[in-house]
Amino acid sequence: MNHPLVIVAEDDGDIRDLLTLALHRAGYRAATTGTGSAAAKLLTSGEPSGLITDVSMPDMSGLDLCRLAGRTPALRNIAILMFSASTLDRDMQAGLDAGADRYLPKPLRPGQVIAELDEILATPRNHLGIRTPVNVSSAQQGPFKLAHSDLR
Repeated sequence: MNHPLVIVAEDDGDIRDLLTLALHRAGYRAATTGTGSAAAKLLTSGEPSGLITDVSMPDMSGLDLCRLAGRTPALRNIAILMFSASTLDRDMQAGLDAGADRYLPKPLRPGQVIAELDEILATPRNHLGIRTPVNVSSAQQGPFKLAHSDLR
């Protein structure tokens, strides 16, 4: 069985290990790195199903990784989960505008990360490359589960 590959880009080794363990338990393969440039190489050298990235990383931000995925035809359909310690509306909007499907606040809950990833991967993109929104009220989503349409 071919398990989906997810790239984890996070400079904190403990968080990276926690996400890797959660991904493996959920049936995903994980390729991990602590820098943005190494994540970019991983993204473009394989066929990942997803990217889980911190906004702030050495040498290349998570925002730049999202933009790279959007410019690369083979990566346009991957699920992108972005996270950060910042919960400012402008920072969340910047992540979503860069191409993230979801923006989650730190500290991360591994179960939530896996649930979000599963949901994103199960939601098809339309002919314009936009994921069809899932009909979930913002009250059900919780205070920080943000999708692109939530901030517009």
